[in-house]
Order: sequence, then C-alpha cells, then structure tokens
Amino acid sequence: MFKALLLFHDYKRRKRKKIFTQNGGLVLKHQRVRIFSKTELAKATDNYNQTNLLGIGGFASVNHKNVVKLLGVCLETKIPLLVYELVPNGTLFQHIHTKKASLSLSSSSAMLRPWKTRLRIATEIALAIDYLHSLAHPPIIHRDIKSTNILLDENYAAKVSDFGASVLIPPGQNGIATTVQGTLGYLDPEYLTTGTLTVKSDVYSFGVVLVELITGEKPTSNGVRTGAKSNIIQYFVSTVRESSGEKYVEKIVDSDVVYDEVLETEQIEAAAELATRCLDGNGVGRPSMKEVADELAGLNKLHGNNYCVAQQIGEETERLMVVDDHDQASSGSRANVQNLVKYATFDESRYDVET
Repeated sequence: MFKALLLFHDYKRRKRKKIFTQNGGLVLKHQRVRIFSKTELAKATDNYNQTNLLGIGGFASVNHKNVVKLLGVCLETKIPLLVYELVPNGTLFQHIHTKKASLSLSSSSAMLRPWKTRLRIATEIALAIDYLHSLAHPPIIHRDIKSTNILLDENYAAKVSDFGASVLIPPGQNGIATTVQGTLGYLDPEYLTTGTLTVKSDVYSFGVVLVELITGEKPTSNGVRTGAKSNIIQYFVSTVRESSGEKYVEKIVDSDVVYDEVLETEQIEAAAELATRCLDGNGVGRPSMKEVADELAGLNKLHGNNYCVAQQIGEETERLMVVDDHDQASSGSRANVQNLVKYATFDESRYDVET
C-alpha cells in the first residue's frame, strides 16, 4: 500500500514536470518571470472554486497603471494559468448598474455619484487603450472593451482587463480580417459587417462605455427614457446630434449623478459629443484613442486632475512580467499569493486541478 502510494505521487510529479516542460517552463524559469506552482494556486483559489472565477481569457505583455498587471504564470496545468494583481472593488458594470437597494447605499454605490469621478474613470480607460494602440510593441487591439472588463482597484482607479480576444497589429497594417468576436451592444457595426478589425473598433466600444458612464444605462436597454422601441445608444446619439444648441444634459445624464449646473454641464455636453463621434458608424469618422484621451484629459484639468498623456505614457515603459529580483523570494510576495490569484483567469472544467 505504501509503495503504491509512493509510485502514485512519483507519477503525479513526473506528469507535472512533463506539462511544465511542454508549456515552455524550461525557458521561462530562466527569465524574470514569476512562476507559481500548481499547489500554490490550488490552495489560494480553494481548489479553483468557482466563486473566485473572474473570467476566461488571455493576456497581453504590456504594462500601464490602468491595465491589470500580470504577475506570473503557472505552467504545471494542461493550459497555463495566468496570475494577475488583485483588483478588489469589482467591475465598472457592477458600480453603474447594480441597484442601490442591493448595495444598501454603501460607499461603493455612492462612488460614482460625482460627475468628476465618472470623468476621471473615463479618462483612465482612454489612456490605457491609447497606450495599447500607440505605445505597446507590437500595438494591440483589445477587441472587447466593455464595462465588465473595467475593474476598479482599492482607490477606484480603472484597470482594463481580459485580453482573451485581443489581436496584435502586424507592422504596416491598419486593419485585420478576422472572425467577428466581441460583445453585443459594444461591437463596432463596421467590424460586424465587414469582418475587418481596426483600432477604431476599440474606439467605438469605448464610446459605448462613455455613454454608460454618462447615462447610467446598459447599452442594450430598450425604451428606458423614451418608452419607444429604441436602444439607449440610438437615443443618446440622436438626442445629442439633434439638440441644435438646446440644453439636453438633463435628458441624457444619469439621475444619480451630482454635477455643477454651470461648469460641469458644459463638461458633460463635451463628453457626450465626444461619445457620439466615437460611435460614428464609419470608422474613418471616429477620433483616434489619442485624440479621445487628450480631450478627456483637457476636461479633467477643470477639476484639477492633471492628466498629461505624454508624461503618463512615458511612465509605463517597463515590461509587464518583470519582477524585482528580491521579490521572487520575499516572504511578503508569498504571503500575498492568496489574494492575488483570486483574479487569475481560469475555468475549472478545462484544467487538471488535482494536486
């Protein structure tokens, strides 16, 4: 019995080692990449309990303060697991759309009441996407920008996550013919009809998120404000474009938003008009993410939030998976694993989870 048990454990050890090698572990273990063991992740996630499941997807090796940071990998499972930093305050979708009754008017539900907070979050998202398009090497099209993929950290700063649908932009190309993938309500209609993905597809999706932040409505909501059978995006765009100088902020802004009727009304109008340009049916008519980020940064200056796009991007040049030499063996890093891996992407049914 004892001998059989030893043979079983030896078999499991050799199996993990084989999978580790097949996943490129012999190469990565000599790089500045933290490698988590299968046992560490199983313990930290309560054996991959579904309550710890954030999402299923891939990653991109970029580093920006508003992009969820990849901390390391586990290569002992059939499909490698990615370990991300802990982003504890849920998704932007939850904060916009979860009913206040269920949140009991907690600080998290009140967090989005000031207009300046929504504007700050929109700017942070825009900066992150601009970084992916302009500074990442090679550039990246996220392809699934939506409020459920925007996480909020301990300071309620925005973090773009879930790069499972992302596409690298080949040198010298502006568009990529690919199978249509994305989320209903956020999907670029031009990409949907042509199958050609461009950076302007992300711009469209960002425009939808900006509408969410302004209106507090889900992009697939029907007749919420008009009673008509039209979705909020159509209503929003037509209201802004047909205003002809008429004050329209009260028609579109979330009733829970607190804003200064003089200064901030103009900001909301400017943000709304920017959103409509992002939502142009023709990608050529949409602004670039750099233009979007610059414009939102300019609006933030009125609140004293000085977002210098060039400076902020310049601060984000280190590689995503680089870790400090001393962190690798530090007790502090080991102690934080239980929190960190809660935000690893995994699907329990797809992995060999025995330890």
